[in-house]
Amino acid sequence: MDALKMEDVTYTIKDVISLPSGQRAELIDGDIYMMAPPTYKHQKLLGRLFNKIFNYINGKGGPCEVIPAPFGVFLQDDDENLVEPDISVICDKSKIGDDGCHGAPDWITEIVSPASRKLDCFIKLEKYRSSGVKEYWIVDPRTRTVRVYDFTKSEEKNYTFEDSINTCTYSDLVIDFKEISEGV
Repeated sequence: MDALKMEDVTYTIKDVISLPSGQRAELIDGDIYMMAPPTYKHQKLLGRLFNKIFNYINGKGGPCEVIPAPFGVFLQDDDENLVEPDISVICDKSKIGDDGCHGAPDWITEIVSPASRKLDCFIKLEKYRSSGVKEYWIVDPRTRTVRVYDFTKSEEKNYTFEDSINTCTYSDLVIDFKEISEGV
């Protein structure tokens, strides 16, 4: 089942914000996509991956922040785009406000769920590429793969959960997916 797209109407950020409490949705080019609650596997991978990135950035003392979902990202300076990536790495802290990130994060990671496959692998891929995101990871627990896009070099690399992956944002950060995915 794909992420549920609402009826054929152009929506705004105000429409998403006014949804009932606890109802999560993303807005891409005026289309609302309702979000299903994440699974245990999704959250376990998210926690481990976030922890690895957070510990690296925290130890490095650099300018970047790593923020897990739910955290709003206003990709463009418009009223028709608001996403909640699973992990956002933002190196320009002036983009960060109490209500979210205003502009493209440097690195976004999405963990695919059955309901989000089309959204994460196609719609968000193009939106992130065109909005100025530099690095995009699509982590797929079902296929046990990681697709890494380096938009600054127009490169795409495919990995498995058995691989160690060098990040584009930090040349010396290597993430061992065998370790991250153990027991998942």
